[in-house]
Parts: sequence; C-alpha cells; structure tokens
Amino acid sequence: MKSLDELLHDAERAHGHLCAGQVLGVRLAMRGLELLGIDDPHGKDRKRLITFVEIDRCATDAVAVVTGCRLGKRALKFRDWGKVAATFVDLQSGRAVRLCAKESSKALARQMHPEIADKNQQQMLAYRELPYDALFAEQWVKVVLPPEELPGYQGERLVCADCGEGINFQREVRRNGKVLCHACAGERYYEPIP
Repeated sequence: MKSLDELLHDAERAHGHLCAGQVLGVRLAMRGLELLGIDDPHGKDRKRLITFVEIDRCATDAVAVVTGCRLGKRALKFRDWGKVAATFVDLQSGRAVRLCAKESSKALARQMHPEIADKNQQQMLAYRELPYDALFAEQWVKVVLPPEELPGYQGERLVCADCGEGINFQREVRRNGKVLCHACAGERYYEPIP
C-alpha cells in the first residue's frame, strides 16, 4: 500500500485539487482496506473488492483512487444518500465494513488547530493527524450481492418496448406484460425536448 502522502498526491491529480474531503476520503478508504486485510487493491487484490459510496462529493473520488474501484469496472457502487460514508466488501471472504465520517471531526479540527483561520486548511491538517476512531464510525455489515451486481456479469440484454433502447443487468421494469426502461416507466431524471 502506498503512503498517505503518495495517495493524497494521486487523489489530488485525479480530482483536480486537494481539499478536506479528499483527505477524509483517502483515510476512509485506507481504513476500510486495512480492516479487510486488502493491501494491494491495484495489483493482486484488484478483483477482490467492491465499494459502495454514499455521496457524490470529493471524498468519493479519493475512495476510487485508493481502492481502484471504478463505476466502469462495476466495482464502485453509488447510493445517493448524502453521507460521507462507504462500505467495503471483500468478495473473497464475504466480509464487509461500513465507515461513516463523524460530524465531531470538524469540531476536533477547530480544537486541534485554532491557529489556522481557513476551515478547509484546518480540516485538511487535522484529518491527516486524527486517529481513525476520531474520524470514522465503523460497523461490520452484511452485503448481499446478486450476480448481476458483480464485475464480469454477462446477463441478457433486453430492449425497451417503448423507446427501443437496450437495457443491461436486469434493470428493466415489467409493466402490463411489457419490458420497459426506467425512463419509459416514468422514472426519468430528464425531460425530452420536442
């Protein structure tokens, strides 16, 4: 495993800047990997891990950099819950651990470094220094992953009866005997412009 400084450098390059969220995300992922005993997520252990992230902010980019998990590899799963949290699943052992950033870490950063006026700089330094138990709540959890959620899954591709677009990984909606995509089933996040 790379050092904290090396991982922060990698995260900064991937994300475009270094901020408190990046430091928190790097430490979050380092701790998750440590708890699962995964020491080479980019090498020999690269197919062992699936990570669920619960926010679409800076920390998530850092988690992806440290773990090597990516959406396109089907190893990074996004749940839009608005929490600086991640669940790390070891496919080899079946063990999983969820870590969530503690709100108290912000107050600890202020207490540790009152000499730093900038809140981001204050948190960046404190998040590097604080022990894991001051930064994160840790919980061992069970995560059930059906085959269609796993990397490498080769499922049937269906076609939406209304729009004709392909649907992968059993994400279709069946309604009144028709196979529909989520958009045609009324779950659009966009509105077509005529």
